[in-house]
Amino acid sequence: MENIKRVLSHVRRAVDDYEMIKDGDKIAVGVSAGKDSLTLLCAMAELRRFYPKKFELIAITVDMGFEGTDFSPIQRLCDELCVPYHIIPTQISKVIFDVRKEKNPCSLCAKMRRGALYGGARELGCTSVALGHHFDDVVETFMLNLFYEGRIGCFQPVTYLTNTEINLIRPMIYMPEKDVRYFASKAQLPVVKSSCPADGNTEREEMKKLLATLERENKGLRYRIFGAIQRGEIDGFKVIGKMQGMKSYENEEN
Repeated sequence: MENIKRVLSHVRRAVDDYEMIKDGDKIAVGVSAGKDSLTLLCAMAELRRFYPKKFELIAITVDMGFEGTDFSPIQRLCDELCVPYHIIPTQISKVIFDVRKEKNPCSLCAKMRRGALYGGARELGCTSVALGHHFDDVVETFMLNLFYEGRIGCFQPVTYLTNTEINLIRPMIYMPEKDVRYFASKAQLPVVKSSCPADGNTEREEMKKLLATLERENKGLRYRIFGAIQRGEIDGFKVIGKMQGMKSYENEEN
């Protein structure tokens, strides 16, 4: 697939650095039909071809229940990649917006989607679930926790979920969003626009805009923040080998 080599360079480095894959794993990629998860799906399908630790791969989409959502383009992509595709039907949208009428729905929605995804992965015999969080998500999550919760924290590169006995992995933590966007465009991935009424109107979106503004005056800011997360070993992040925080990413801006 076009431009997959650059994607793989980020993904393989993260997978190796954090030992995300073990021999015999069955990995479910959580596919939301956005650019991030579809890029991860393509990367994992390609990695499966040559990675020394052999693993199975499937794709899972949690259907939120929004009317008119068409996942057939995702099915066609999975067929091309020879990846079994599973859709888990839910009524999450009805619960969030019609029954509970949540004013700030994102947190509850995320918990319900994750619960459905992890439960489905376990039923399908998976040992791991891969999510498409990228480099910018790491920085934004750290800053959101700092600004809105007053704490130092982020999600983990690898998390063992004791209730489902599944490993949660994030193979794209080294990949900047601009590279994801470029790959998704060039590869013509079948990105499905979110039907969620709250899409684009979230604290995360506001943080993304703030960081973009600060970056214009402080070039390399996101990489310095990421480097601080590594050096501080926040939530399992760490400096690997010769990597020295920002220095390992300084060429990404060029």
